[in-house]
Amino acid sequence: MTSTLTALLYLGLFLSQTVSTEKQNLSKPIIWAKPDFMIPKGKQSPKQHGRRNIAMFHIPAMTPLTAGQYKCIYRSKKLWSNPSDPLDLVVTELYDTPTLSVHPGPEVTSGENVSFYCRLGTATNKFFLLKEGRSPHPQHRYGNTQVEFPIGPVTTAHRGTYRCFGSYNNHAWSFPSEPVKLQVTEDFGDTSLAPTEHTSFSDYWDLDLVTTEAEFQQDLASWDHTAQNLLRIILAFLVLVALMCLLAEDWLWRKRAQEKANGASSQECRRRFRTQRRLNE
Repeated sequence: MTSTLTALLYLGLFLSQTVSTEKQNLSKPIIWAKPDFMIPKGKQSPKQHGRRNIAMFHIPAMTPLTAGQYKCIYRSKKLWSNPSDPLDLVVTELYDTPTLSVHPGPEVTSGENVSFYCRLGTATNKFFLLKEGRSPHPQHRYGNTQVEFPIGPVTTAHRGTYRCFGSYNNHAWSFPSEPVKLQVTEDFGDTSLAPTEHTSFSDYWDLDLVTTEAEFQQDLASWDHTAQNLLRIILAFLVLVALMCLLAEDWLWRKRAQEKANGASSQECRRRFRTQRRLNE
């Protein structure tokens, strides 16, 4: 009995020392839209083959009802992640087409001040200016029929193609204006460097996905470690229960042995008393 209790006690101590209580943190997910965050009215989002750690939520056709701000979260085991950064999904081609112009002209020298002017024949209350290949956070100005977007002093980083939109709210826009390409030539001493080729939003996101999937793999490995810890906790609990049962059984066995010993002692005392009484008689 003693050797069994010792072995179980050692096992329980070993398991308790291997259990860790590290807090698990899930990485924040990323949400994006394809083909872009701006979808013309009635157009469909393309269906794609599923990838690991990526969930597809298909919108059959864009309308003002499906436009709006979106966030996503995910769950691993019983733990929920924090929500992603918000994504503003915009439906376009709802209003007339604005016109976009640039002053002093589409070809300027670095260091000059440049202004884009967006004009819409029908009155609106907000205008957006977008540069192709940039993150989906366009500049905006409030106005009635025309607004100015001042930019400058410009550098070669401002090279690119621009469009503007009119809107009555943040998620329902007009047709896009005709593109205006801004050319910025370097001045003497201007050493600023910037990419001039167009890069789509999906290219930026695909680069981020490599890091994001690596983070998900780390989360999965972390959860494997958590599962192992949980198994150790369960085993330690079972060992503790077994130890308590054995201790209780040992206590009961000792109690019964003591009771038997006390009973035998009482019988012996009574036997001796009767024998002594007979002798006296």
